[in-house]
Amino acid sequence: MKLATLESSTRDGMLAVVSRDLTRMLRVPAIAPTLQAALDDWARCEPLLRQVAAALERNACDDARIFEPVSCAAPLPRAYQWVDGSAYVNHVELVRKARGAEMPASFWHDPLVYQGGSDDLLGPCAPIVVASEEFGIDLEAEVAVVTGDVPMGTRAEEAGRYIRLVMLVNDVSLRNLVPGELAKGFGFYQSKPASAFSPVAVTPDELGDAWDGGKVLLPLRAEVNGELLGAPECGVDMTFDFTQLIAHAARTRRLGAGTIVGSGTVSNYDRSRGSACLAERRMLETLEHGAARTPFLRYGDRLKIEMYDAAGRSIFGAIEQMVLNPDDVR
Repeated sequence: MKLATLESSTRDGMLAVVSRDLTRMLRVPAIAPTLQAALDDWARCEPLLRQVAAALERNACDDARIFEPVSCAAPLPRAYQWVDGSAYVNHVELVRKARGAEMPASFWHDPLVYQGGSDDLLGPCAPIVVASEEFGIDLEAEVAVVTGDVPMGTRAEEAGRYIRLVMLVNDVSLRNLVPGELAKGFGFYQSKPASAFSPVAVTPDELGDAWDGGKVLLPLRAEVNGELLGAPECGVDMTFDFTQLIAHAARTRRLGAGTIVGSGTVSNYDRSRGSACLAERRMLETLEHGAARTPFLRYGDRLKIEMYDAAGRSIFGAIEQMVLNPDDVR
């Protein structure tokens, strides 16, 4: 089942069920007005939403409309919690090396997460608006899951039952602001502007054999200005899967329905797979050539993040964004 949130006059948008081929949709206000409302009442809403999804596949919905990603908000335009991890420790090692920071050995057995801003989550086609190119604008292609209510103390072997949806993320980073913020010892804030999400979020069963209960076993493509940056395999070199990240986040607190948990930038040791962010490519260039050759994003640059199934069909739709100066959107 694929779900989207359409932009509307309200901040939380309107819930719609989307066909598997991403061509048709049906708004479902009678079931739940928003995705958050559906997550809050999942036991009742899920079977009803699945009935609509099945009817869409049979072309049995007379009120179905054309699905257009440009009309989508983020699946959750604002969420009660956005927890982003760094599950691909290879990536953490590289970006820390880029700023001259050693990586503690604990990172290999104790997940690293931060709590991001969840009050303003971007739709798949929303621009990336940054006050200055000097901030070092970077994309970070990730996978994320959305949970139901997760009890405090949930163990990893139990956490999979609370995963409701899977989606893609562009966790935008302002790399040149990161070192100063982390030096304060209190984590990211200004260096992490609003993140963007795929047009649809899907139930794990929609992924078939590409979902192993804790991670997605497919490559994630990232492009900048039409050129492939990388297509690392999400199921490879993921030190902590989503069940482990959820268990870590729930160790001392409950997680409310609608909590988003991100994987962190997808990254492989196989360098032929490329990179899912510019900082990683720049670090690899520095190691090979003594200096980075690839610039960070500039105004007017376009990026695209997408995942395809084994038959070459888009699963989530694409995140497609342009980097803009604030003066261009006033």
